[in-house]
Amino acid sequence: MRILITNDDGIESPGLALLERVAHTISDDVWVVSPEFDHSGFSHSLTLSDPMRLRQVAPRRFALKGTPADCVIMASRRLLGGRPDLVLSGVNRGQNAADDVTYSGTVAGAIEGTLIGIPSIALSQCFAWSDDHGEVPWETAETYAPAVIRHLLAFGFPPGILYNINFPDLAPDKVTGVDITHQGRLLHSLFIEERVDPRGTPYFWLGYKRQASEKVPGTDLHALDGGAISVTPLRIDLTDYGLAARLRDHFEGADLLSGRKVAT
Repeated sequence: MRILITNDDGIESPGLALLERVAHTISDDVWVVSPEFDHSGFSHSLTLSDPMRLRQVAPRRFALKGTPADCVIMASRRLLGGRPDLVLSGVNRGQNAADDVTYSGTVAGAIEGTLIGIPSIALSQCFAWSDDHGEVPWETAETYAPAVIRHLLAFGFPPGILYNINFPDLAPDKVTGVDITHQGRLLHSLFIEERVDPRGTPYFWLGYKRQASEKVPGTDLHALDGGAISVTPLRIDLTDYGLAARLRDHFEGADLLSGRKVAT
């Protein structure tokens, strides 16, 4: 099995090195193509207006001046001579649960793999933020990731589906289990902070303070709050089919084009 690893925290991330060790418990054919620098929050963006520089760090290990999605494309279309059998993206420093999946470059790496037709998994390790940024219990992800990945491989990957794994902010011996979950909802408090540079010109930082969110049973947030590993199947297709059917009925028979101008 050929495994491709990427992330959004950059080539020097401890989570990336951890995932390499995890991948080597599954296969000897492991490749790494990671962003040269941190691309957290870049979501599923592509580098279209700038050149991408590729640097080989070690055998089968590359750093790309691009996004996580760029890395998966570069590996699959250029470096590996074909598609890998599995994409593992992470292990992210911090959770990617609930609404965060829409911002996450880690999840985007798995999304790109899924779009190309490669079974893909995103992995993240939760930790408690503090003024000194807190300690990350990497040993939890390293302890349980191999078994969870193997179990997902045994189950299979339906078309258009990726798996999002979050490990709780606990020591390995405190983990309560593995829950299959759906996305929760976060209460975000996004804000713009204005500052002034030495020349008197204003500039801005986008920041947020995460508020306490309701831990609804069955969600990823509830699982993590209870000390469990959260495994969430995510769809590439974002269509709400139930609403689309009702919306179709709502539009049926409506003459919305009667006032348009006819070209002469």
